[in-house]
Amino acid sequence: MDIFTDFDAADVRTLIEGYPLAWVAAPDSDIATASLLPLIGEFGEDGRLRALIGHLARRNPLHARLAETGRAIILFNGPSGYVSPEHAGRRDWAPTWNYAQLRITADVRIDTDLTDLSLDVLVEAMERGRATPWSRDEIAGRYSAMAGAIIGFRAEVTALEGRFKLGQDEKVETLRAILASHPDPDLVRWMRRFNPGRC
Repeated sequence: MDIFTDFDAADVRTLIEGYPLAWVAAPDSDIATASLLPLIGEFGEDGRLRALIGHLARRNPLHARLAETGRAIILFNGPSGYVSPEHAGRRDWAPTWNYAQLRITADVRIDTDLTDLSLDVLVEAMERGRATPWSRDEIAGRYSAMAGAIIGFRAEVTALEGRFKLGQDEKVETLRAILASHPDPDLVRWMRRFNPGRC
């Protein structure tokens, strides 16, 4: 088994919630139609990702492609960073790049009825924990015109692959040196998550 593909539903959820901006493309489309879109996950009672909720501009070329194909490829990129021999404390060690990623294929339903929902779940997720969370009611007079330029969608997950290359293959002493010296706290936190009992 590939140690970098050993992950669970909680890892998927944490990555999507922490890094919600994903590349979305229609299969077999010109790469120029791919777009970065913020997406919010829907999770089942078992914790598994079931769907992603999002929205995009109606004039975005991806809108027409998703409407035509009804399918999407979605790429989430989590924490990532260069790891130098300096971080490892070893000159006889080759540099590497650590990262976390998800590749999702999904059936997409684009629907005007999903527009308000897509905005509400995104705002709720992004504003959570703020002293005075914002809501779309605060732009009530302008909301209809703004919302008319976008459309919501629901992407039902049909396949999910992940790769979490976060130091699982390193010797314990090398891993500990990297954790102690790497400057990216997010990458270090994820490396600790994927190396329980070795930190």
